Amino acid sequence: MQVPSPVAISGNGGRSERRPSSSAPAPRFFFAGNGRLRLAHAHFAETLDVRYRRADGTYDPAALARIEHFFRSREDGRAGPVSLRLVELLGYIEDHFHPKQMTLLSGYRSPEFNADLRAAGQKAAQASLHTEGLAADIVFSGVDQRRLWLQLRELQSGGAGYYKTGHFIHVDTGRPRFWEETTSRVDENLAAGNARVFARTDFDRYTDLGGGIVSLHSVTVYPLLVAPTATLVGTNGTTSVQLAPGDGTVARDGCIALDGPAADHQLKVVGVGAAAPRGRGHLELTTCEPRIERTPPEIDTNPVEIVTR
Repeated sequence: MQVPSPVAISGNGGRSERRPSSSAPAPRFFFAGNGRLRLAHAHFAETLDVRYRRADGTYDPAALARIEHFFRSREDGRAGPVSLRLVELLGYIEDHFHPKQMTLLSGYRSPEFNADLRAAGQKAAQASLHTEGLAADIVFSGVDQRRLWLQLRELQSGGAGYYKTGHFIHVDTGRPRFWEETTSRVDENLAAGNARVFARTDFDRYTDLGGGIVSLHSVTVYPLLVAPTATLVGTNGTTSVQLAPGDGTVARDGCIALDGPAADHQLKVVGVGAAAPRGRGHLELTTCEPRIERTPPEIDTNPVEIVTR
């Protein structure tokens, strides 16, 4: 798990509870807990109890490494990146809905393990967000899980699936979408041809969007060509945003080509127009021709907020 830079914002924030001090900075995510995460594991004789976010808002690298290990792929033991956004979302659920216990059934899945699940006839999507560290299957003990699922629907915090017979909820940080096990449509391979590509920023709140990271997810065919100029669309106006390729990307005819594995699907914000609007908004990325299969012409990020220092 990549350790983010220190938090350096104030502003209103996240409705997190039990902050270490009243002067602590607001969380960088709209859905954030108090910086502590407690989990049991259904497949390993392990529990997790870590404070991953310090009182000053910075993140503890050792705690994040423990989370990454805890979320490892249960069959082959391979660890992979776990989204900080997912960690904070689970912390939010723990703090706000107070389950007696949260038990992890499935966190990160190696691509090989995910393929094995599909080959065995289990319901695992080809482009499963588990393989990108963006999803977790959790048993929430001591609460009505269907009611919790309905509450997550109202929050629009990401994807949530209610599995009644499996007694768990799937939680992810993808686009808001909701299903039950009988309506999951996982066998239809809905993400084929880049049909469900989406983008996520490294944080939700910024004093300056410059230096931020935008990651592309659910990329299923290559290359994905992205224009280097995006648009920050806010309630108080719009401005252009310049993007630069990260590791493993190359430029093709003035566009950024994403050719490699998911770890390389990152773009850095290297320039923001002088009139960057404050308040809530989102980034709109544009894809370039030729668009392969069902690649969309535009890709939106999650909502972001530009706050005053």
